[in-house]
Amino acid sequence: MIDHSLLHPTLTDRELEEGCRQAVRYGVASVCLKPYCVRRAAELLAGTGVAVGAVVGFPHGGSTTEVKRYETEVACREGAAEIDMVINIGKALSGDWDYVESDIRAVCEEAHGRKAKVKVILENDYLAKGGAGLGSEEIKRKLCQVAEGAGADWVKTSTGYGFVKGADGKYSYQGATEPDLALMRASVSARVQVKAAGGVRDLDGLIRVRDLGASRCGATATAAMLEEYKRRAEAEKTGRPAQGVQG
Repeated sequence: MIDHSLLHPTLTDRELEEGCRQAVRYGVASVCLKPYCVRRAAELLAGTGVAVGAVVGFPHGGSTTEVKRYETEVACREGAAEIDMVINIGKALSGDWDYVESDIRAVCEEAHGRKAKVKVILENDYLAKGGAGLGSEEIKRKLCQVAEGAGADWVKTSTGYGFVKGADGKYSYQGATEPDLALMRASVSARVQVKAAGGVRDLDGLIRVRDLGASRCGATATAAMLEEYKRRAEAEKTGRPAQGVQG
């Protein structure tokens, strides 16, 4: 259920290649990449069973709809099988639902026409105070329903880069929270899956988001999570306590 995240702004070519090798080593669902990386990742991952995912309109969703559609076209042409798109957050907070829906639909239609699936990122940290006359839970529920109506295959909590400025002037984010995941799962039909992203850094966190109904989780701590899983599985098999178990 892990989408191995390779999205940091400073990612080097060497780190990209090592990240793809790690994804294969652990047998994750996909790698999640910036658009320029897709072609190289597709070469590295060909025949491995690990899908190539690309972000679109990342990280703030402010590209025009046509740019998002074209990003999707290029990414799919170069080997992406999954697209993680960011909604236009300002339009959502303005209550321009027609714009938000058509923006998502354009990406979904382009991707689906190329046999790719789409994860729609709401960026919940920016919705914590609500907007468009709706409370926080109401606007998240509305966006889940709009995304499903536009053809989304997943709704996703966050980019992992939706930093909010605090009273002390410092920036931080929560990412995937348990209440948000429960809300999102309840706001869409069984046809639409839920992806957690941002703030899930250990195996216990991964298990929690799975139990809340998320089928995918974006992670940079893939190796730590799955090595911990191996330790626990071995301990269960042998009856000996697992070293390094947390919680």
